[in-house]
Amino acid sequence: MQNVRRLELGGRTFVLVGTAHVSRESIDEAAAIIESEKPGRVCVELDEGRYRSMTKAASWESLDIGKVLREGKGFLLLANLALASFQRRLGGDIGVKPGAEMLAAVETADRLGIPWSLCDREVQTTLRRAWGRSGLWGKSKLLASLLSGVFTNEKLSSEEVEKLKERDELDGMMRELADYMPSVKEVLIDERDRYLAARIFAQPESSLVAVVGAGHLDGLEAWLRKFTEGRSGVDVSDLEVVPPPSPLARALGWIIPLALVGLIAAGFFRSGAAVSLRMLLQWVLWNGSLAALGSALCMAHPLTILASFLSAPAATLNPLIGVGMFAGLVEAFLRKPSVRDFETLNEDISTLKGFYRNRVTHILLIFFLSSLGGALGNFISIPVLAGGL
Repeated sequence: MQNVRRLELGGRTFVLVGTAHVSRESIDEAAAIIESEKPGRVCVELDEGRYRSMTKAASWESLDIGKVLREGKGFLLLANLALASFQRRLGGDIGVKPGAEMLAAVETADRLGIPWSLCDREVQTTLRRAWGRSGLWGKSKLLASLLSGVFTNEKLSSEEVEKLKERDELDGMMRELADYMPSVKEVLIDERDRYLAARIFAQPESSLVAVVGAGHLDGLEAWLRKFTEGRSGVDVSDLEVVPPPSPLARALGWIIPLALVGLIAAGFFRSGAAVSLRMLLQWVLWNGSLAALGSALCMAHPLTILASFLSAPAATLNPLIGVGMFAGLVEAFLRKPSVRDFETLNEDISTLKGFYRNRVTHILLIFFLSSLGGALGNFISIPVLAGGL
């Protein structure tokens, strides 16, 4: 079995079972190895949140979409829903629910009376740490990559299905995102290898079977050897903390507003009030129009589109308040999500039509595209205004 590694380290035995989250063979293999090894403990690459979502129906009734937007968590929620959509769609194409082999490992351990542990870091923490290292453009790239899996109706061919069975579906997606956004590679890939290895190594038993995505095997083996040889500490509490934005990151949020104000002020002192006013109107039109266009592409309420246009300039001058938050809150007020929207959220995120139909995801799309439109308007405005001088 090429994806099974037996490590004898410091008098302990670690059997690493590398799986593909969408493979029926991985389900059988994980169960068979646990039955044959009968280890002291089974470790699986799941976190508490993913385990609950796989074993219990996810409930969204308590979600306050307005509060999410006001707290600046709209991007994070949309990313989570897009990732969930990708997994649900992939599971439907393959005929195997992602993570089924992890549940099979847990069920086998329960049947044999073997204790088991969830050893992965919370997906929320991973995304939030990656989020913290990304600016608006980086967040937009990340969401665009995730949403591309939702906004396509393309079905997987039989050849693509077989390729997916050769790798870890979730970690494969994480690696693609890391290639697309090198600044967050350490969070998405390297940190999780270290975290998984530390949680596995910290278990007290002398013999363990760890069921993980095949993409983690090399990293896990390297870290387990480091821990055994004392070349690295096992404490990974630092990887569970979401650090606040650095002073530099906070300062960067004011650069574009200051640049715009500076250019308009320069126009006033060099050419007079008429030129300064013309530059101001150019910026408002670019900024507001593209923010409104973002909302319009989501088929937002006409008043939401108007709010996007009017709030974009104010949001630019105060980075603490985003145009997307204004647009999303107005849409939430005008088209408040119903109980049914929350009840059908899990199903609706599986398709583009569902994303538009469900008022929860519809609000989040308006939040995202109006924010992106306003940002693009600012990036376009700066060279236009500079050229006007």
